[in-house]
Amino acid sequence: MKKIDKDRLLLAAAGPALALVSAFALTMIVLAASGVNPVEPLQIMVEQASYEDVQILILNQAGIYYLAALAVAIGFRMNLFNIGVDGQYRLAAMVSAVIGAAVTLPGPLHILMIVAVAMLTGAFWAGIAGVLKAKRGVSEVVSTIMLNAIATALIAWLLLPTNLGVQEEGSNDLTTGKIAESGWFPALTVGDGLEIYGFTFVAFALGIVYWFVLNRTRFGFDLRATGASESAAQASGVDAKKMIMTSMLISGAVAGLTGMPLLLGESHTYNLSFPLGVGFTGITIALLGRNHPVGIFFSALLIAFIDKASAGLDTAGYAREIGTIMQGLIVIAVVVSYELVRRYGIRRQQQKVGEELAAGHAIKTDKEVTA
Repeated sequence: MKKIDKDRLLLAAAGPALALVSAFALTMIVLAASGVNPVEPLQIMVEQASYEDVQILILNQAGIYYLAALAVAIGFRMNLFNIGVDGQYRLAAMVSAVIGAAVTLPGPLHILMIVAVAMLTGAFWAGIAGVLKAKRGVSEVVSTIMLNAIATALIAWLLLPTNLGVQEEGSNDLTTGKIAESGWFPALTVGDGLEIYGFTFVAFALGIVYWFVLNRTRFGFDLRATGASESAAQASGVDAKKMIMTSMLISGAVAGLTGMPLLLGESHTYNLSFPLGVGFTGITIALLGRNHPVGIFFSALLIAFIDKASAGLDTAGYAREIGTIMQGLIVIAVVVSYELVRRYGIRRQQQKVGEELAAGHAIKTDKEVTA
């Protein structure tokens, strides 16, 4: 039994390791083929990460990515592909920013209200895809992609000054208005006034909650069982349709929290410059981290490092898009490496079964000869 666990552990680590090595090797090949020094850009990025302000930026960005990846991972464990995290997160951030700016409450209550609105909005938007999947059998991939587009259009419409948007005089930016200071989440100040978003620690704490619920509760067992085999789960008394709905609602609620570190920790408003594509980055991180909270944590740090450290490439005469190339190659490498590891795992398992059968047959033959 211990040997089998060891094999599983090695196979689990082999996928991410192979993906990262392949991605960085391919990046260096692409740079060399383009006539660019393949090593110096990576050295510059590592040097950038040695500065304290860049480290804070990486940690804050990792918290945002971590929440997005957790939302995706919840769907993955249920065998659902929630591509709509980006739309769910942006719509939740916008709605919670509007209500947060319109209401003034005592500090903790104000923050809790904003967070609750964000979770409910994200859950509602994901729940639409959940209903379509559970009641009509509509693929969540198709519905969540469409809901992303609808969310983008809806946000643009709601941000118009004639609706909920606010346009300051002399500015082309549209915002939802400033949230009162009572709705700001306390930050951890380090160094020369540098701040780590307080909600970043909440994000990482949710990883512990995610692990506990998934591995130590009946709901988590039902979710994993339904994701592994819906028919088998139904045969054991699990309501698969209910699990689909519940999983999408929880995934959407966590997606709704993705914008909270930035909204409550820095911007205190939703505007046209609010980050796009965070939900899609979360898919990469969840895949690279194999849907495990620890793996997702290190994957979020890696992607955040590439994001923030690559910003210093411009000053050294290199295109910062090198970081984008690296992220894209990681996505491709993850898909390919995991498939290779999966096939190797199957062959390895078949080989071990064959060896055990051969050993059993040999023992039986020896006993017959002795008899």
